[in-house]
Amino acid sequence: MSRRSLSILAGAVLALVLAIVAVATMNITPGGRAGGGAGTADIGGAFTLTGEDGETVTEADFLGKPTAIFFGFTFCPDVCPTTLFELSGLIEALGPDADKLNYAFVSVDWERDGPEDLARYTSSFDDRIRGLAGTEEQIEAITKAYRVYYKKVPTEDGDYTIDHTASVYLMDAEGGFVGTLSYGEAHDSMLEKLKRLATQS
Repeated sequence: MSRRSLSILAGAVLALVLAIVAVATMNITPGGRAGGGAGTADIGGAFTLTGEDGETVTEADFLGKPTAIFFGFTFCPDVCPTTLFELSGLIEALGPDADKLNYAFVSVDWERDGPEDLARYTSSFDDRIRGLAGTEEQIEAITKAYRVYYKKVPTEDGDYTIDHTASVYLMDAEGGFVGTLSYGEAHDSMLEKLKRLATQS
């Protein structure tokens, strides 16, 4: 099985686990919204990162609007550009509702991705997607909070790539976990989830 397939499989398994956790803890209805359950999924939380302008960004900067947040790296050969390309298409399809959501791309590659790298990368997809960088300790903290899998993998040329979760996390306006957009999920399904998320704002 190829590295790409393994990465996608890992992301799919994690998405399934997250869905099970969400159903178990949030009483999610088939429509994907929290029902009458009193609990909340233990995904997400406080973080401190650096934005594309070099300024400090925390979870508080995203509160008040729901957020679609994705974890990857700019050297990613396939999953990240594919996901951000799809996300930019979804943002366009949302029309005016697109501005009711935040969009964030967190790099798990603290060695190579700085704020300027992320600014160039995300702007090639949609200016509304905010690139976020961090130190090793900061990335460890946020990936642990979001239960994101990532692993540095050496390549034959002496460089490295990173296997990582391929799902987009959907958070409500208070920073609570709502669900995911899975890698390879149908466009219409993802668009419907984002529309529902936008109505929560």
